[in-house]
Amino acid sequence: MVELAADYNILRIDWVKFTFGAIALAVVYFFVARKAVPKVMAVLDERHDAIEGGIERAKRAEAEAEEIRQQYREKLEEAHRESAQELEKAKEQRAAIIAEAREEAQTEARRIVEAAHAQIEADRQQAMVQLRGEIGGLSADLAGRIVGETLSDSATQSRVIDRFLEELEQSESTQQAEVR
Repeated sequence: MVELAADYNILRIDWVKFTFGAIALAVVYFFVARKAVPKVMAVLDERHDAIEGGIERAKRAEAEAEEIRQQYREKLEEAHRESAQELEKAKEQRAAIIAEAREEAQTEARRIVEAAHAQIEADRQQAMVQLRGEIGGLSADLAGRIVGETLSDSATQSRVIDRFLEELEQSESTQQAEVR
């Protein structure tokens, strides 16, 4: 066995197999380098670009969404401020309308009271004139009966009426003073 082992050396190179293996390796290397590797690299580049592009698009979309969210918040805050201002204006207008209505009502009430006072005074004056005429006529008749002659003279009649009314007013004022 030692002799057989001496004839066969594991480290010895078979040049035919080596050449055939080298040529086959070169052909496979050439085929893989020229055809398969570029396709694989193209697919890997596309995937890399898609992934990187997707990440960039996602970042841009996220930034846009944040910007839109911020704009929404600003618009919402502005709308709240505007509604608060409109509410305040409405309150002020309501207060102004109420004050104006009160003022108009008070003015109208004063006008009605003044008109009522004027009407009462006019009615009182009319009643006094009418009462004077009736009292004058009655007192002239009474005086004529007491005296026994008719007071047909208007000046005399007027003096008698005035004196009678003065006495009547004096008696009323003393009665009122006694009541108090």
